[in-house]
Amino acid sequence: MGATKIWNAMEVSEGTRKIPSSPLTVDHSLSIAHIKPKIVALCKDLFNQWSNLDDSRFSIETVSGGITNLLLKVSVREDDAKDENMTVRLYGPNTEYVINRERELQAIQHLSAAGFGAKLLGVFGNGMVQSFIDARTLTPSDMKNPKLAAEIAKQLRKFHQVEIPGSKEPQVWNDVLKFFKNASTLQFDDGEKKIKYETISFQEVHDEIIELKELTDRLNAPVVFAHNDLLSGNLMLNEDKEKLYFIDFEYGSYNYRGFDIGNHFNEYAGYDCDYSLYPSKDEQFHFFRHYLDSDQPNEVPGKDLEALYVETNSYMLASHLYWALWALIQAKMSPIDFDYISYFFMRYNEYKKQKENYFCIAKSYLSKPELGERFI
Repeated sequence: MGATKIWNAMEVSEGTRKIPSSPLTVDHSLSIAHIKPKIVALCKDLFNQWSNLDDSRFSIETVSGGITNLLLKVSVREDDAKDENMTVRLYGPNTEYVINRERELQAIQHLSAAGFGAKLLGVFGNGMVQSFIDARTLTPSDMKNPKLAAEIAKQLRKFHQVEIPGSKEPQVWNDVLKFFKNASTLQFDDGEKKIKYETISFQEVHDEIIELKELTDRLNAPVVFAHNDLLSGNLMLNEDKEKLYFIDFEYGSYNYRGFDIGNHFNEYAGYDCDYSLYPSKDEQFHFFRHYLDSDQPNEVPGKDLEALYVETNSYMLASHLYWALWALIQAKMSPIDFDYISYFFMRYNEYKKQKENYFCIAKSYLSKPELGERFI
C-alpha cells in the first residue's frame, strides 16, 4: 500500500472528534538533525495552533527505533511556556507487506477509547502522531516478575474484551499461509542469503503448518481482538502511578486467545532469543489465574488452568511459525542490517524442538473422554 493510499485511508474520526490528517511524509532513514525540520513542518501542518510558532520552540529526540517503526518524542514550547509532549511514529519501509495499516488505525481509535495505548492525535502519509506516555519500557526480565505478570494478565483480559468493528475472523492461519506463499517464492541476489534460503524445505514447512492447524482447530479456542506482538518493548510502566500500558497495535487483529498469550510467553526469551526463559508451568498458571479471574485468582478451577495451558502452548507453536516466515519476507524487503534468514532457522528449529512435547500434551488432553463434544 503506497503512502497516498495509506493517507486516504486515514480520513478517520474518533467518536465525534475529527483526527487531523496531512499528506506529508518523513523519510525514516534521515538523521535526527535532518528529520527535525520535516517533523516541525509536519506538526505545523497538522495542528493549526502551532503554525506560527518559531521552529526553535520544537525539540525532538528518539524514543526507539525498531524493525517496523521509528518513534520520536516531540516537545513543543507553547506561548504560556508550557511544554506539550507527543510522539511521532514513522512507519518502516516496506512494512505494508506484513502490516495492515488501515486495520491498525481503526483498532487504535477503539482501543484508545477503552483506555489502551496512547491517544491518536493525527495521521500523515507514513505515520501517526499520538499522545506521549510518561513511562518506561519494560525489559524481558520484568515480564517474569510475578506482580507484573499478574498485571499484564489482568490488562490482557480487558484488552481481549474490547470490541473492534469489522470482520471477527481469526487471522493467524490466514497470515501464516499468506507469509508462506510470499516467503516460498523469494529470489535473492545476495549469494550468502541465496545459499541459506535454498536449504529450506518449504514442503516440510507447509506440512508442519497444516498439521498444527488441524490440531489447533480441534481446541475451539475463543476468538478475541488480540495484540499479537506483546513483547517487552510494547509494554510500558509508570512506576509512580503503578500503571501499565500496552502500546503499538500494528499487528493487532481478531485472533485466537491462545495465540496472543503463547506469543507473549515466547517473548520471555528476550532479544537474545534465550528460550530457556520460557515460563514454567507454575509461572504460566500464575498468569492464567490472573487472566481468568483477577479478583479471585486462587479460586480458578484446575480444569480451566489445564485447558488454557493446552490452548496457549499449542498456539505458542504457531507463533514460532508465524515469526519464522515473517523473517524470510523481512530478509528480502527490510533495509535493516539484520540476519533474518538465521532468525528464520532459530524460530523454526525452536518450533520443532517444542513440538515434540506440546503436541503430545495436546493430543493426550484432546483424547480425554470427559471433554465430550467440546472437541468434536
